[in-house]
Amino acid sequence: MDKKQAKQEIDKLSKKINHHDYLYYALDKPEIADAQYDKLFRQLKDIEKEFPELLSPDSPTQRVGGQPLKSFKTYTHKKPLLSLDNAMNEEELLDFDRRVREGLDKAKIEYVCELKMDGLAVALVYEKGQLKIGSTRGDGVNGEDITQNLKTIRSIPLKLDKEVNLEVRGEVYLPYDDFIKLNEEREAEDEPKFANPRNAAAGSLRQLDSKITAKRPLDIYVYYAETHPKLKTHFETLEHIKKLGFKTNPNTKVCHGIEEVKKYIKHWETNREKLKYEIDGIVVKVNNLADQEKLGKTARAPRWAAAFKYPPMQAVTVIQDIKVQVGRTGAITPVAHLKPVHLAGVTVKRATLHNEDEVKRKGIKVGDHVIVQRAGEVIPEVVKVVKDKRTGHEKEFHMPKKCPVCGGELYRPEGEAITRCINARCSAQVIGRILQFCGREAMDIEHIGPALAEQLVEKKIVKDVADLYSLDKKDIQKLERFAEKSAQNVIDSVRGSKDKAHDRVLFGLGIRMVGRNVASLIAQHFDNLEDLFDIKTDKLTHIVGIGPKVAQSVEHFFAQKDNQQLVERLKKAGVNIKAAKAKGPQPLKGKTFVFTGGLEKITRPEAEELVRQLGGHPSSSVSKQTDYVVAGSEPGSKLEKARKLGVKIISEAQFRKILRST
Repeated sequence: MDKKQAKQEIDKLSKKINHHDYLYYALDKPEIADAQYDKLFRQLKDIEKEFPELLSPDSPTQRVGGQPLKSFKTYTHKKPLLSLDNAMNEEELLDFDRRVREGLDKAKIEYVCELKMDGLAVALVYEKGQLKIGSTRGDGVNGEDITQNLKTIRSIPLKLDKEVNLEVRGEVYLPYDDFIKLNEEREAEDEPKFANPRNAAAGSLRQLDSKITAKRPLDIYVYYAETHPKLKTHFETLEHIKKLGFKTNPNTKVCHGIEEVKKYIKHWETNREKLKYEIDGIVVKVNNLADQEKLGKTARAPRWAAAFKYPPMQAVTVIQDIKVQVGRTGAITPVAHLKPVHLAGVTVKRATLHNEDEVKRKGIKVGDHVIVQRAGEVIPEVVKVVKDKRTGHEKEFHMPKKCPVCGGELYRPEGEAITRCINARCSAQVIGRILQFCGREAMDIEHIGPALAEQLVEKKIVKDVADLYSLDKKDIQKLERFAEKSAQNVIDSVRGSKDKAHDRVLFGLGIRMVGRNVASLIAQHFDNLEDLFDIKTDKLTHIVGIGPKVAQSVEHFFAQKDNQQLVERLKKAGVNIKAAKAKGPQPLKGKTFVFTGGLEKITRPEAEELVRQLGGHPSSSVSKQTDYVVAGSEPGSKLEKARKLGVKIISEAQFRKILRST
C-alpha cells in the first residue's frame, strides 16, 4: 500500500467509524457488532502506525487523550453564554408566559421544553466541519479551553459530514450507573468519592491529563446552535444539528401554550427517577426564532427562556431499622430502612447513612424522625434528625463485628471512616475481586471481563478466584453469548495464567492498599506467598517503602483462614505462588525507580515491568530511599520533591541507556 492508497483507506475507515459512533453513542441504534467495530478500529490504527504522517487530529483513534497540560488556557466566547431566569413555582412560570405574550402581542405561544441537565455547560466551535475549540462556560464571557478533554467524549463528533463553520452548546454529564462505578473505583484506590454526578463530570473535564478523562464514560446532550437562515424555529435547529451528527435529548417536546408546558413539567417531576441522569428542572424556550430575536435579552439572560426549578427532593419519615450492606470493595455501609414515604414521584424505603462516623455525627437512632432527600445520589440520604419528635424509645446503632454476608471479620483501619470485610471469598465482593485478579497487571486473563464475571457469580459457577481454575467449558457455553470456541478461549486464557510471577498473584488477590508496585516490593522479600500467612506488621514495615497502614492491611488479610485457604487452593490448581529463579542478571537489584511525566518510547507500566525484570523496584512516590527519578515530558510534583531530597534525576534517554548497559 502506497501513501495515496493509505490516505484513501484512512478516509474510508474514519468515515465508517464516525458513522457507527454516531449510531451507537448519539442514536443508541448500533448496526454492527462490537467485534466488527473493533476490527475497523484496528485496521485504521495499523495504517496510521505505518503512515504516521497521515495521522489527523480528528481521527477516531485520537480519543484516548494526549500529553498532560500544565494548565488550561482562557478562551473568550464569540457570544456570551447567558444565564437563565428561574421560575421557582407555577406562579412565576405563568408570569414568564404573560411577559412573553405581552412582548409579542400574542394570545398563545409555542414553546419548546427541554430537560434541564445537571452537568457542565460547554461550547464547541467547528471550522470547516472540524472541531477546533471546546471550552467550559466559565463566567459566560471567558471559559477554559478543554478541547483535549472534550475530544475523548465519543458522542462529540470530531469531524462533521459537512464543511460548516458552527458553534454548538451542550451539557456534559455522567450517567448514574457510571457515577456509582467511578465512586467504587475511587474508594478502592483510597481516593475521595465525588459528591454527585455533576461534580464527577466537572472534575473529569478539568483533568490536566486527558488520559484520565478518557477513562470516564462522559456523555453530552447538545441544546443550542447558531441559527441558520433556512431554519425558523428552535426545534428545527435541534433537528438540523442532530442530522449533522450531534446528540440531542429525545425527551425535548414542542408545547402549544403554557398549559401543555405545565403538563410536561408535572410529568417529569414524577418521572425523573426513571432517567439515567440527573435533572434539576425544565428549560422553557420560545420556539419561533424571529420571536426570540424580537424579545431580545437583558444584560444577563434572554427574555425568551426560563428555567423552571424543581423543589428539593425532601420528605420526613421514620427510621424503622438500620442494617449494613457490603459493597464490591468490601466497604460496609449502614443503610436506614425507612417507613415508606413518597418522594419526587417514587416511594422511598431506604437511605444511605454512609459510614459509622456519619451516623454518630448526625446523631441518628433507630426510631428517629428524619429528613431524607435525593440530590445527585441514586440512593436517598438522611439530611438530619427531627429531634423535637423524639419519644425516648429510640435506639443507638452499633456497627456489627462480623460481615452480614459471609460472617468474616470486619476491619476498620485506624484514622479511617470505612469499615470493611476482608474475606476474599465474601460473595458481595467476588465480582470486583475477579476483575482485579484477571486484570492486565495481575494474571492478565484477557477473556474474562465484567459481563462474564457477573454471569459466573450470578449463576454460582464461581465463588472466588480459585474457582476460575476449575471452570468447565460446558458451564461457560450455557451462559449468554458463549459458543464452544469463545468458551474454549476463556479456558485457555485461564490455564495460560498459571505461570505468572508470584508478585502478580499477590496483586491479583485485591488486598486493600496493595497496588502493583507494593505487591512487587513485598514479593521481593518473600519467596512464597504462604510465608505471609503469619506475617506481622513490624516485619513488613522493616521493608523500605512499606508504611504501617499497608503493613496492617496485609497482616489482617492473611490472618483470615479463608484467605489462607484461597492461596492454598490456587497453589493446588497449579498457580505459581513462589518466586521464580531470576532469568538472566539482576543489575538493578536493590534500586528504586520513580517515573514522572509522559514517556515517549515506552509506556510507564512497560518501563516499570522492565525495572522489575532486572531486579529493581518501581515506586509511585519519591523518598530519600529513591535511587532514580525518571523525568519524562511535563513532569509533576515528584520532580520538585526529588530535587529537594537530592535524588538523582535522569531523562528517559538516560533510563534507556541504563537498560542497554545491563
